[in-house]
Amino acid sequence: MADMGRRASAAARVLALAPAATKAAALERAADAILAATPLILAANAEDVAEARANGQAASFVERLELNEARVAGMAEAVRLVAGLPDPVGRVLASFERPNGLRIERVATPLGVVGVIFESRPNVTADGAALCVMAGNAVILRSGSDGLRSATAIAAAFAKGLSDAGLPADSAQLVPVRDRAAVGLMLTGLEGAIDVIVPRGGKSLVARVQEEARVPVFAHLEGLCHVFVHAAADLGMARDIVLNAKMRRTSVCGSAETLLVDKACAATHLSPLIGALAEAGCEIRGDAASQAVDPRVKPADEEDWRTEYLDAIIAVRVVDGLDGALAHIGTYSSHHTDAIVTADEAAAARFLREVDSAIVLHNASTQFADGGEFGFGAEIGIATGRMHARGPVGVEQLTSFNYRVHGSGQTRP
Repeated sequence: MADMGRRASAAARVLALAPAATKAAALERAADAILAATPLILAANAEDVAEARANGQAASFVERLELNEARVAGMAEAVRLVAGLPDPVGRVLASFERPNGLRIERVATPLGVVGVIFESRPNVTADGAALCVMAGNAVILRSGSDGLRSATAIAAAFAKGLSDAGLPADSAQLVPVRDRAAVGLMLTGLEGAIDVIVPRGGKSLVARVQEEARVPVFAHLEGLCHVFVHAAADLGMARDIVLNAKMRRTSVCGSAETLLVDKACAATHLSPLIGALAEAGCEIRGDAASQAVDPRVKPADEEDWRTEYLDAIIAVRVVDGLDGALAHIGTYSSHHTDAIVTADEAAAARFLREVDSAIVLHNASTQFADGGEFGFGAEIGIATGRMHARGPVGVEQLTSFNYRVHGSGQTRP
């Protein structure tokens, strides 16, 4: 692990100075290499999936882990999208002149070496590597043990593409062992080699990283996402948004886990929304008002308001207007993604202003919580903290900055 850190640091020094065209060409080659390695990647993934099923992993877990030709092609396309982004390094973020004639610029710079620790999503291997390289950073990736074979095949293809384009293969390294001690070593910073850690996974992984890390962390907490259907919501729109937010892909962090319905429209909206979810195969756990309108609703308990199901399950509660929704979200939200459905612009503006989440939406599905949908090409994760990066972590968020001061002989009195 220490040797990986040293090699990553050396690669980071090369990447920091690499021209935009060189980085883009290397990512194009990496995308080509991933496509060419599709049979190897799928064979490795089949072994991971078989082992996960044999170990009794949940269907939602297997769905996140499993790859097919379309998903591998999508992975390669995401790398190409990152290659086409503007170079984030060297951007002048601010420029001003002092009364003494000093000209000061704040300029975007790479972070250095990024450690990415993730669980069962093999695509994070390519997404994380592409974003870090485009931002001039080397990356050390640590896959969950359940997806190690898949991640290894993807990382090998990616590194070959970089090498073929003249960038160091050590720019993107994958920890080759399942030993959990490797995570602990990364969290110490590998003797100063790692500059920031990005965890991508469940609550227990993120909690461990936050507790043990000795380097800065871009925290990606659970996606306890809410959709609030306000009194002024169009029922058809609300139905479409709620179904998409919950059922498009139940295993993603932007999947809605709680539906809040304004009591002012519950008489007209609650039953149709619950019915649509149930007919789509969703299990519903609700409060007394929700149970009263549909016998398929199971009783919800306190834990349901705090649960990220990552499955076809949703909690439903009737709330007392916008104030009730804000109070519920303020109590239970993980500060990831929350949405309001309403035609009332004033209510929407207040929701967007007062909900303290990384992403807040008006009349749109929570499943748009995705770096690709934001035009970032891809993302390493959704940062739910308040420092530096917040929301989708793309190439711009994977840079820091320094101040460059231009003088003409000034000395300080």
